[in-house]
Amino acid sequence: MNKENEFLKDRAWVEVDLNNLEHNINEIKKVIPTKTKIMAVVKANAYGHDSVIISKKLESIGICDFAVATLEEGIELRKNNIKGNILVLGYTNFEDLKYIIEYNLIQTIVDFNYSEKIKILELKEKLKCNIKINTGMNRIGEKYDDFDKLSKIYENQKLNILGTFSHLCVADSEKEEDIEFTNNQINRFNETIIKLKEKGYNVGKVHIQSSYGTINYKRENYDYVRMGILMYGVNSSVDSYVVNKLDLKPVLSLKARITSVKDINENDSVSYGRTYTATKTQKIASVSIGYADGIPRNLSNKEMLVKVNGKYAKVLGRICMDQLVIDVSDIDNVEIGNEVYIIDGKDRKLSSEKLSEKAQTITNEILCRLAIRLPRIEK
Repeated sequence: MNKENEFLKDRAWVEVDLNNLEHNINEIKKVIPTKTKIMAVVKANAYGHDSVIISKKLESIGICDFAVATLEEGIELRKNNIKGNILVLGYTNFEDLKYIIEYNLIQTIVDFNYSEKIKILELKEKLKCNIKINTGMNRIGEKYDDFDKLSKIYENQKLNILGTFSHLCVADSEKEEDIEFTNNQINRFNETIIKLKEKGYNVGKVHIQSSYGTINYKRENYDYVRMGILMYGVNSSVDSYVVNKLDLKPVLSLKARITSVKDINENDSVSYGRTYTATKTQKIASVSIGYADGIPRNLSNKEMLVKVNGKYAKVLGRICMDQLVIDVSDIDNVEIGNEVYIIDGKDRKLSSEKLSEKAQTITNEILCRLAIRLPRIEK
């Protein structure tokens, strides 16, 4: 979005700090081998940050490889002149694989059966792809030790195999058994790659590390690290396992506006369901953001804080679809139009991690669920 269009700030909006994004990329480069490239994960609208804004900035600073979840996400980047490699991490319907070719995308081969069905398709050229290997997450990917099926995938003449990858499922955990499991996944992947090469197959570029696999497990022999949540300067949770502590800066802030200010009396209730009742005279304010914008409704009556005029205010009662109500009794000069911080990366009490903790989820979900109707504004 064009930051000059001030009407975008009339209601609620996301601010995207591209300087912080570049800073985070430079921090990540400190802990990866020089030969290893960063594959930027920009799926789910770049974790709510705006995939086009993020990808354009990344291309301008030399990041040329991207990962998305769906065909549609890849096409959107192409239509916005993103030139780099774009890997579709998820499943694409067979009848739509022609668009993978048309938009010069790279498709993930999710398993042997998927590969076999591609053999009978009439495609105008070989399908650019990465092969997914299942090393223990058991989501998608062909099993690492089924070399009969793996061999047939790599022998498929309809495929232009550019890479091979897997995914770690507990790289963010410090539990001894999870560290052992992650190392087993890595070893399985490495051994599979060696065996495939020994059979004469071209595995292309190899990658297994995502954000926490990158900072918690040092490996020297991969072509890419796939950077998701940490690239955006936040941890998945307040207690995430982090071995290499980087100086990461949150890229996203979330703001809204005061739309109404009023006094209520003792025994007056607030919002739907009358779940909050005042025990004294209070000054309250309505804020133009709600669960349709991505604020979890389960944060209602959970001591959620926001910030107005530099001071904290508590959310009262149930969060509505488009609005929420806050207590501003102790805050001076509250007026219609005042900015309200919902997420502020510079304030631990208003961080994405803190908000996700209160909502009993992870920051990935909180950020990804931020609604499309919220304008994204570059800082």
